[in-house]
Amino acid sequence: MEIINTILKEWENREFPKAISRGFNLEKYISSKLNKLIVLSGFRRVGKTYIFLKEVQKLLEKYSRKEVVYINFEDERIPLKSEFLSGLFPEIVKLKGEVPKFFFLDELQNFPDWSKWLRRVYDLYPKTKFFVTGSSSKMSFRKIPTELRGRYLLNRIFPLSFKEFLHFKKIDEHNEEKLINYFGDYLFNGGLPEIVLSEDKEKLEIAKSYYSSVVNRDLIETYSIRNKESMKAILNLLLNSTNYSYNKLYNSLKSLNYEIGKNTMIDYVGFIEDSFFMFSIPIFSYKIKDRMQYPKKNYFIDNIFLSRISTNFSNNYGRLYENLVAINLLKKEEEFFYWRNEKNEEVDFVIKKGNKVEALIQVCYDLKNKDTLDREIRALLKASRDLNCKNLIVINKDKEEVLDKEWFGIKSKIKFIPAWKWCLEEGEK
Repeated sequence: MEIINTILKEWENREFPKAISRGFNLEKYISSKLNKLIVLSGFRRVGKTYIFLKEVQKLLEKYSRKEVVYINFEDERIPLKSEFLSGLFPEIVKLKGEVPKFFFLDELQNFPDWSKWLRRVYDLYPKTKFFVTGSSSKMSFRKIPTELRGRYLLNRIFPLSFKEFLHFKKIDEHNEEKLINYFGDYLFNGGLPEIVLSEDKEKLEIAKSYYSSVVNRDLIETYSIRNKESMKAILNLLLNSTNYSYNKLYNSLKSLNYEIGKNTMIDYVGFIEDSFFMFSIPIFSYKIKDRMQYPKKNYFIDNIFLSRISTNFSNNYGRLYENLVAINLLKKEEEFFYWRNEKNEEVDFVIKKGNKVEALIQVCYDLKNKDTLDREIRALLKASRDLNCKNLIVINKDKEEVLDKEWFGIKSKIKFIPAWKWCLEEGEK
């Protein structure tokens, strides 16, 4: 176990990289008496490790490095063998002379039987708080291993919110003119920390490298995919569309001469969602059959993949607005859908809590065209009547007011709010 000894000695003298604080922190878990494994998962390069290191730094203001241990399991010197894990905790206790109070395990998921080992040490050392980060494809809500269920709290880490983006850029939130200008940057280039802090000329290349890693590591390697070209084609089709059904996607692949079975294709779409690269929402209906039958709307974890990687962007800022709102709703763990009637009039987001529709949200980049404004309001009012909801919101580029409307004898108030302000206010709640 010489490598453990070496790593622990390095830990004693380790200096921390500068890490900008995020809105997310682990304080509530550190001070809590709740005995759960705390898992951080999310899309690659969203900043899980830096959040870890920031929390470790804060802990070391109160505790010694005997009491707080951090190990990065992507260290190339660590052998990816279960024997290493088996001897790890006893060796730490032997070398440090005590059981750590806090144990941070970064990128643990590559080890064979990692979850069984974690379950065992968690049961053996109940006074130690375990914090774990890992790949989204192996630590998503659907992929957490059976032996850990009921013993963990899963926290999904997202790209930077607009508030965090401003903090990274050192922008005063009270300067509205600057806020609006920087929101344009955030809207187009997204909130992945490395890209946010990079020069403009570097952003595209970094985004391409992330996308390549998603394709090759998170999907093809993780799931041992043999039909690589079909997977790439599915990703490309989804990136260049705003909605999909399995039938439509399957027929598109067939028309492009890709040889793939329909069930395999459905599995591939599931893999893409498990990687946190894409998420989908169904049509609003109280009938499960309708939700399964109608097309789903698809969104992506960061806008830069739409603005820079999609080949069908064409300055479609409306799609960027809608994608950004969807990310915020997902982050807030809202249950949300889209609404569409038989005339194909649509409301972008239906927010539901329990059996009640709590809010209806339209997203529109530019409302200066009267026909566009009337169309958005008409769909919103029809959905309001059908779903018995009076909390109506239109997120847009620059219009801010409350509009009184009457439809079929029903009086309604529609709140118009600029997207940048919604992201700072409602999007942060």
